[in-house]
Amino acid sequence: MSVRVSSNQMVYTYKRALNAANARQDKLMEQGDGSKLHRPSDNAADYSKFLRFGTADAENVQYQDNVSTGVSWMKTTDASLVSMTAIQTTFKEKTVAAANDTNNQMDMKATAKEMMAEIQEVVSIGNTQQGDRFLFGGQRDLVRPFEMNEKEITRGLAKTLDEKQARFFSGQDGVDDSTDRSITQMLRLRGSDNNVYYLNTKDGNIYSEKFVEKGYKDVVAQNADAVADASVHPVGKLAGWTGAAPTEKVSKYFKNTGELIQAGGAPPTLTGATANANNKEGIPLPTSFKFETIEQKIVTYSGDRKYISMVKKNGTTEPTADTVNVTGPDIFGTDIFDDANSGNVASGTAMLNDMLTVYTKVNQDDHHWLVTDGQTISDQAHGQTVNTEAKLGARQNLYDSTKEMLAKQETIITGDITDVSATDVAALAVKLMEAQTVYNMSLSLGARILPASLADYLH
Repeated sequence: MSVRVSSNQMVYTYKRALNAANARQDKLMEQGDGSKLHRPSDNAADYSKFLRFGTADAENVQYQDNVSTGVSWMKTTDASLVSMTAIQTTFKEKTVAAANDTNNQMDMKATAKEMMAEIQEVVSIGNTQQGDRFLFGGQRDLVRPFEMNEKEITRGLAKTLDEKQARFFSGQDGVDDSTDRSITQMLRLRGSDNNVYYLNTKDGNIYSEKFVEKGYKDVVAQNADAVADASVHPVGKLAGWTGAAPTEKVSKYFKNTGELIQAGGAPPTLTGATANANNKEGIPLPTSFKFETIEQKIVTYSGDRKYISMVKKNGTTEPTADTVNVTGPDIFGTDIFDDANSGNVASGTAMLNDMLTVYTKVNQDDHHWLVTDGQTISDQAHGQTVNTEAKLGARQNLYDSTKEMLAKQETIITGDITDVSATDVAALAVKLMEAQTVYNMSLSLGARILPASLADYLH
């Protein structure tokens, strides 16, 4: 009985040792594919690192794809903006030329025709697509964003201030009340005395055309730092335009495109103005006012103001830096009809519609308006687009540098993965030879020492 136990034990021990040698050989053979890690049990610590590096590599690939897509989008956008600014430069030059009163009516009509063609080209560029997506439509990028009306509408006429005028009329008598009073435009009014006046919609002050165009220069000549003094410079004030909850806002009378919200087909009459007895010009306040308007075409925007972000690295999100698109309001800014103080949402076509006002005034042969307002509008429209192009360029440079950084990180991550998982071919070859030799010796030894059967052993 004891002999049988010893024999079984010896056979069992030998078979276990032989299987272990075979398993070691199989494991080494498995590494012939170049990887020493096929399951966590191969090396738990290295396998954990391998998984982390694999995740980092997958993230890096996704970020590189995001960056490449973003750069492609921004390059197409930049090319479109470059074309826009070139057209606006020409438009500005034509405005300056049209302001020359030596032009006859035929010259002005010809210039206006060229200006309309340029505005139509800007609208066309605004509808540029990449694939089936519109570049400037915000997140509504499957909808055609810009459309010019076929018919003319009644639009409010604004007084556009040049840089010096804006600085003067934005003043608060040196008092900082932490309220944004900066203005670039006023609404143009026609008084019951048939004179032109300008309304500052942020404080309700009414100024005479003479003071806004020329009179303020005398004040500035005496003091270069002078600002509008509400106690003496306005001829009066319209109630309801200021306060915590003003009853009067631009949005009450105009849409965000400047289109008049008509009541009975005519501009509403504004009454209830308070005269400024101290006004230096000594102008008696008219009993009522009406908004000056102009019949012109407008462009509407069907996109939104939302941005498309393509995340380029892990960690906290950076909505501004990750933005790859440009929207209508970015390109064409805002004006008095759709700025933050107006009560309207941004139209997305403010400067474009102001350019259409310039076109209309050229077509009407209004040299005076082109001198006082037209040139400033053309310059500001061009400046707005150039500024947007510069911001886009800065973001594109950031994406380009990130692309280089991600490529370097990919090299590092790939190296880490190789270090932790790759097979050392030379060492593997030696180990395989050793394992094969041990296995073969085991087979040879077993054939010699193990009996063919228990009968042979007992015999």
